[in-house]
Amino acid sequence: MPNATWLADVLRAAGLKVAEQPGWKTRGHGAMGTVKGVLCHHTAGPAAGNMPSLGVVTNGRPDLAGPLCNIALGRDGTCYVVAAGRAYHAGAGSWHGVTAGNSELIGVEAENTGVGEPWPSVQLDAYVRLCAAVLKHVGADPIMAVAHREYCLPKGRKIDPAGIDMDAFRLQVAATMNGGIVRPPIPKADAQKRRTLRRGDKGDDVAALQKVVGVKSDGSYGPATEAAVRAWQRAHGLVADGIAGPAVWASIDAMKAAA
Repeated sequence: MPNATWLADVLRAAGLKVAEQPGWKTRGHGAMGTVKGVLCHHTAGPAAGNMPSLGVVTNGRPDLAGPLCNIALGRDGTCYVVAAGRAYHAGAGSWHGVTAGNSELIGVEAENTGVGEPWPSVQLDAYVRLCAAVLKHVGADPIMAVAHREYCLPKGRKIDPAGIDMDAFRLQVAATMNGGIVRPPIPKADAQKRRTLRRGDKGDDVAALQKVVGVKSDGSYGPATEAAVRAWQRAHGLVADGIAGPAVWASIDAMKAAA
């Protein structure tokens, strides 16, 4: 499989400030696989400096050989392109069918202490545009901009990138990919207090939804339920994001009323 030697050009084309690190095009623990998304981290590095963790993410630590990411993101929004090949950044995890994170997700280490340091707006803006550019290049949806804490297994093992609301972040990624069109966030519940359900949720309301969409009614919103919800959404002219929100509940109500 080819390395991601397109990274610097794609980021520059998105208007980002790019600093190519010496040897990045041949750096990596073997070649990448098919890139399917971006895995977002924070460095947990020093509180001062623009990208003080650059040496570590490039060369590694005593317990883990570098590179530890593909892109390092400085506090001023500079994208330091570290490695085109596979980087050791993901660990065990799963996200929308991706389990080989080191091979299939571009790893981004954004400089931040991770202990309450505010994210500079210029850095957050670059993070969004970086993810949008990579996802657009590889033909992936905004949902494939994923936090390490969302990807990692077992859950709760990671917190990065701390302080970033990933649902709001992905809305901005989607807006950037769509030329600035911002879609409103999905409400947490509909007018009848039925909560919005997504992968990882559990409960009787999940079981009720499963009966409607035709999967095993075990009360656990897993991959099969998400796929069935996507199929339901496509069949009813809704955005097929796999999230059962007010629009899905309304379509279920309409079906029952017509029966």
